[in-house]
Amino acid sequence: MAHLHRRAFLNMAGSAALVGSAAVRSRGAQRRPPNFVFVLLDDMGWTDLGCFGSDLYETPHIDRLAAQGVRFTQAYSSCTVCSPSRAAVLTGKYPARLHLTDWIHGHERPHARLAVPDWTHYLPLEEVTIAEALRRAGYATGHVGKWHLGTEAYWPEKHGFDRNIGGCEAGQPPSYFAPYRLPTLPDGPEGEYLTDREGAEACRFIRDSAGGPFFLYLAHYAVHQPLQAKQPMVDYYAAKSTPELRHQNAAYAAMVLSVDDTMGQITALLDELGLAEDTFIFFTSDNGGLLRYSTDNAPLRAGKGSVYEGGVRVPLIVRGPGVSVGAECAEPVQGIDFYPTILELAGVEGDAGHNRAVDGESLMPLLRQPGAPLGREALYWHYPHYHPGGAAPYGAVRVGDLSLTEFYEDGHPELYNLREDLSQTTDLAAQEPGLTDELQGRLHAWRTSVGAQMPTPNPAYDPDLDLP
Repeated sequence: MAHLHRRAFLNMAGSAALVGSAAVRSRGAQRRPPNFVFVLLDDMGWTDLGCFGSDLYETPHIDRLAAQGVRFTQAYSSCTVCSPSRAAVLTGKYPARLHLTDWIHGHERPHARLAVPDWTHYLPLEEVTIAEALRRAGYATGHVGKWHLGTEAYWPEKHGFDRNIGGCEAGQPPSYFAPYRLPTLPDGPEGEYLTDREGAEACRFIRDSAGGPFFLYLAHYAVHQPLQAKQPMVDYYAAKSTPELRHQNAAYAAMVLSVDDTMGQITALLDELGLAEDTFIFFTSDNGGLLRYSTDNAPLRAGKGSVYEGGVRVPLIVRGPGVSVGAECAEPVQGIDFYPTILELAGVEGDAGHNRAVDGESLMPLLRQPGAPLGREALYWHYPHYHPGGAAPYGAVRVGDLSLTEFYEDGHPELYNLREDLSQTTDLAAQEPGLTDELQGRLHAWRTSVGAQMPTPNPAYDPDLDLP
């Protein structure tokens, strides 16, 4: 059935398709399977692109990508930190189901009120990733950039990637300028910029794989700290900044601009090779933007490491054959949805022969009709950890416009109506006890269904010694 859906989807004609009548080369001709370029940013906030409202950062190539596809305004990461979100993207499973619920290796709070569970510090080899499923279907698979899903035994080449450039256990680069000191990335000439190098490696993989279908997973280390950028770009933004702007950090703005440059190179190469009409591009982030040192997520509350919208709402753009052009989609979607979406677009049945639990929903209906509802009842989060960004252990559920969080230290809930209160300033839990109980009940039932690990009372708890 997925194969039939894909064929109909890819052969749609008319103004809704990316390339109009060019979407089908000739009547009755069988198209090649589509290619995929999946671009994942690290710590890019919801408003950190021009097309998502930044008043400082310039992203002309990414803005053009959004104008050629669908811009999702209520897209979410599956966790407020990176490793769980990345695992969810690659497997289609909630981090709670994987028991991979914090960045590897997490944050120590030995004297906190709760002790965190014995969670998994790697992506298990038995999990079937997008790359594995597509490689079994004849795809070339390449990883460029950050991995952060375990030590060498769990690196990308052990999870279905033919090529791994830069992926290792590192959560951030020692330096954005060569020498990089990353074991899977040969150093370039001294002073070479990492984001530029990742873009060049991505283009090399596309050229090398142009003869057949390919899946490129470009997981930029940017815009994670350390905040290091090319000085002429920093100088440009320092001169452009004015006090009334929401976004102020010139170094961060320059890092965003370098990411945009790589997107321009990739899209130009796809055009040059005649592959644009055969290639889906996904662009998103692994969690919300980091506050204090990097960016500002307003009007969203808080940022990376927080339960609130600023910690989990992210930009998402999808362009490709048959995708609506210049459209906006307000349906809530999450990182778990990419796995079933890409497999259905590729015409790969189920899990390429492997039956297992997948929590995500295919976004294919939204790519064709962005205003259509997906039909999903709820989205869930589970973070049984502490984070320096402000999070204490919590679970959360979103149903329609309502977002409920349960804080595990004392079990108290908070309830917000995101349509009326995007900045989450008015807690409705006390005003709506029946609704609060209903949503908490859903959250508890979901935790049981996925086997979520819970924190436990900490016998070493000492408020005088507990340092966030």
